[in-house]
Amino acid sequence: MAINLQKGQRIEVGLTKITIGLGWDPNEGTGNDFDLDASAFMIDQFKQIPAEPFFIFYGNTDSPDGALHHTGDDPTGGNSADGDDEGIQVDLSKVDSRITEISFVVTIHDAIARRQNYGQVRNSYIRIVDDSNGQEVAKYELGEDFSLETAVEFGRLYRRNDSWKFEASGMGYKEDLAFFLSKYYKGQIIK
Repeated sequence: MAINLQKGQRIEVGLTKITIGLGWDPNEGTGNDFDLDASAFMIDQFKQIPAEPFFIFYGNTDSPDGALHHTGDDPTGGNSADGDDEGIQVDLSKVDSRITEISFVVTIHDAIARRQNYGQVRNSYIRIVDDSNGQEVAKYELGEDFSLETAVEFGRLYRRNDSWKFEASGMGYKEDLAFFLSKYYKGQIIK
């Protein structure tokens, strides 16, 4: 039976191969398609990605250690009526030893120009699926009203004492993807 997580709640993952599923439903009648983009930032002890390839998104679908694989972009929020819109497959046994945390962020592409925010998105969630049997292990539904935010850190995996835990973060930002890149990476990002 899956665990329904609350904001800030932490659980032991206890698995090696999982999929982080992310889903959302844009409200109808806003004039433009909603292009929400799931990204993963593989962060070291200094709260930085050690190199650009450790930033996983639709344009870089695989981490250099082979631990993460982004399953692809859903530019309209319509990939699934009742399932995940985007997913990131994770093999925790392959995560580079420098990585202590993996943060999962969903940003609204071109949010300012399209005048979009999370107040126009409903049924947002992040969930952990056991890849061995396809069963949902835990789910965090974004119940908060993010009326102005254009990005949300949904959750994070983090390493503690040689085991992996998951925290339901639910932190909203009125920022774009470039904000997170500048926060987690000090090198030059090639766009």
